[in-house]
Amino acid sequence: MADVHSRNTVIAGVAPADEVTPSSAGEVADVLRSTTGTVVPVGAGTKTGWAAPPSSCDLLLRTTALDRVVEHVPGDLVVVAEAGVPLETLQAQLAEYNQKLALDPSEPGATLGGIVSANASGPRRLRYGTARDLLIGVTVVLADGTTARSGGKVVKNVAGYDLGKLYTGAHGGLGVVVSTTWRLHPLPAAAGAVVVPVGDAAEAGRLATRVARSTLTPTAVELRWDGTSGDLVVLFESIEASVDAQSAAAVELLGGGERVAAPPSWFGERPAGGVVLRLAFEPHALPRVLHALPPGSSGTASACTGVAYMSVPADADLAVLRAAIVPVDGSAVVLAAPDDLHAGIDHWGPVADTFALMTRVKDQFDPGRRLSPGRLLGGL
Repeated sequence: MADVHSRNTVIAGVAPADEVTPSSAGEVADVLRSTTGTVVPVGAGTKTGWAAPPSSCDLLLRTTALDRVVEHVPGDLVVVAEAGVPLETLQAQLAEYNQKLALDPSEPGATLGGIVSANASGPRRLRYGTARDLLIGVTVVLADGTTARSGGKVVKNVAGYDLGKLYTGAHGGLGVVVSTTWRLHPLPAAAGAVVVPVGDAAEAGRLATRVARSTLTPTAVELRWDGTSGDLVVLFESIEASVDAQSAAAVELLGGGERVAAPPSWFGERPAGGVVLRLAFEPHALPRVLHALPPGSSGTASACTGVAYMSVPADADLAVLRAAIVPVDGSAVVLAAPDDLHAGIDHWGPVADTFALMTRVKDQFDPGRRLSPGRLLGGL
């Protein structure tokens, strides 16, 4: 039976009445069938601030006891693992076969289900994509306790609806992810990076564009930004000869830079303090986005993919920032904020034109609005 108990956990400022930790998909289904109140699913809780506070939480459903690596087929580069498996645990097992799941979010202890639900990724998304790209199968439990499966154990699969993409980034609002199937990649034989200081936003954008338009194939192009200047890191992971040749070519292309064996310690880290935002925008607009940040902002940006994680002052006017980046398809989503701001902050920003479709999807999968109520865009 699932472990049911009370704790003092807080989800984005909201305390649940009770918690439950099921240890199987069947137990998850039993919990949802027997519960009439609101349910908020979480993994290890490393990204609970990435969605808006729930309007209510009668029961917090933790998936951390769903912790089995069910099947690994090294020859097919595929692994099946339950939602509560920590990414670090899976990577350690895969490394024994010289393989990896090519996701690198920075949150220690993050589970596979939580990574899917938050659509978390890191700098290496430039080469490998995000969870949506690497997830090839998913098993979920719907609000009424029905278990649904999508995808399979092969990389190319066209059978049925692609629930994996729908559930990626849904923050538990459409159902509980209980099992995941992933496409894997071999571990690179060698790695190296080039670090280049940048004096202003225009230079950061200019250098990133040079890399993007070149024949180089970096794993990541990451910018550390202190508000007025920063450092650009171009990471290469391949065979040793390729890393060496591409690093040398990058130094020439960028007009200088230091070749290092590994990226700096800040590589891939999320900023902390103030209000932490995830910015998305057209990659060419990096300088415009950096200029739009309020004074006192800092963080990192995946310079060739149009994603940045920035800490802005707690009193920053998010509406002004969002309006400034809308012309470049920009958005600014709150990932973390001081406790006293949780209730009043505009977490997602303006409602998109697709909101009516999102509402219909929510009503189809969770007609009672019981799962993660209020956590999604527009209060869904």
